[in-house]
Amino acid sequence: MSTDHIAFLKTLFSENKEDSLFGKWITFNDIQKLLNKYSKDFTVTEIGKSELNTSIYSLTIGTGKKRVLLWSQMHGNESTGTKALFDLFNCFIKDKEKLNIILNNCTLVFIPMLNPDGAQAYTRVNANNIDLNRDAVDKKAVESNVLRKVLDSFKPQFCFNLHDQRTIFGVEGTENPATISFLAPSEEITRKVTEGRKETMNVIVAMNTVLQEMIPNCVGRYTDEFYPTATGDNFQKLGYNTILIESGHFPKDYNREISREYTFYAILEGLLHISKTNDFSNFDGYFTIPNNVKSFYDVIHRFSDTKKSSAYLYVDKILDNKLVSFLELVEDNDLNTKKGHIEIVFESLKN
Repeated sequence: MSTDHIAFLKTLFSENKEDSLFGKWITFNDIQKLLNKYSKDFTVTEIGKSELNTSIYSLTIGTGKKRVLLWSQMHGNESTGTKALFDLFNCFIKDKEKLNIILNNCTLVFIPMLNPDGAQAYTRVNANNIDLNRDAVDKKAVESNVLRKVLDSFKPQFCFNLHDQRTIFGVEGTENPATISFLAPSEEITRKVTEGRKETMNVIVAMNTVLQEMIPNCVGRYTDEFYPTATGDNFQKLGYNTILIESGHFPKDYNREISREYTFYAILEGLLHISKTNDFSNFDGYFTIPNNVKSFYDVIHRFSDTKKSSAYLYVDKILDNKLVSFLELVEDNDLNTKKGHIEIVFESLKN
């Protein structure tokens, strides 16, 4: 990977970051204010309504034969991918000539907020308490049907399923948090590496190659256990190669602004790779990406003269129309194998 290419990606981000979107609580009102500025370069379409009758939009750009569908905030409280998408939208309107290889070879459809009701309430689920990422078979939620309608009509070659992962995840074999994690979902219970999964893995390898130059040993790989009702697993099974990107923790980055940047790089590099590649069969390197492991807590109190320690995780809630985070004690009797993003060591424990 050339230093010129890394510099190219970094310049695009620094010059096109959408500064009006900040932090973890990103709502429909936040993105609605931005849609007008994209209407000249994108086709902006209302593709449906949420359970509470909030509009769900898609943005379409590009004229190429390779079709790519990307969506974010399927879980309303997972907004890092949404911020990265709007950073990317700015690139397409301000630096279009630099990204012509994508626009000439690909047609891109973005759904930047699939679950606006969950986004407003800052919840994983929709207004009817349905996890859209476990609703691919029953399709009980109207939002699930909106996504499926787009999938069936657009018939993408690749899908990007954008999520956030908790701060508990680290990279196996390192002391590092998993800032970005990937998965090429299984199509059935044996986890067979099918032709479609190979193509998905091929794109992930390209994204990981770039990230390793930027944040070495901070990229993880999710278990490919088959989930019969999950979106990625079912879309992959239907023949739509689905890349899961999980934006995670970077040290001291609780607003997910640094991980937003690396999510941007992953998405853009994935699109560049798809636009330039015709043979996606080589997946060497995918299984060398270390596993995601549950190895972190947000805060650990350790006591030097006893075995007693305590662990805490941040819990986010909306109070008085503000996102508030507070620490909650976690039961864990074996903290010797865990790390804290913040560790406080006490010299003694007094009874």
